[in-house]
Amino acid sequence: MGRIIAIDYGKKRVGIAVTDPCQIIANSLTTVRSHEVLQFLQAYCSKEKVDLIVVGHPKQMDNTDSESMTYIKPFLTALGRKLPDIPIVMHDERFTSVLAHKAMIEGGAKKKQRQDKAIIDAISATIILQSYMESQRNLNI
Repeated sequence: MGRIIAIDYGKKRVGIAVTDPCQIIANSLTTVRSHEVLQFLQAYCSKEKVDLIVVGHPKQMDNTDSESMTYIKPFLTALGRKLPDIPIVMHDERFTSVLAHKAMIEGGAKKKQRQDKAIIDAISATIILQSYMESQRNLNI
């Protein structure tokens, strides 16, 4: 069994989270610049077995795509070309930044840490991954 990677894609930075090889626990991996993410993912997938890539799907409250999809769609196309053997799915990412801030506060993060957008992006990716994993478990109940 391979890992699942989750991506919180942004114009400047990309938060990345990953499961353990048994796909039980979601962990923050890193944050990389948007223009470097494809190279990072290729390198990571050459070293680790990856079964699936989950990309955060930005949606409005009425369930329509947010304007962020205009720059995420080209990324998805490029990702599919770079890693054609790994399935890519999208998962609702609404409220992940709010949940990331809340998790940091509850975890005792100082104000300066809570303002670090790279940390927030990595935590958001972890929340997307955890949410995806829970949704899959609920389908199998």
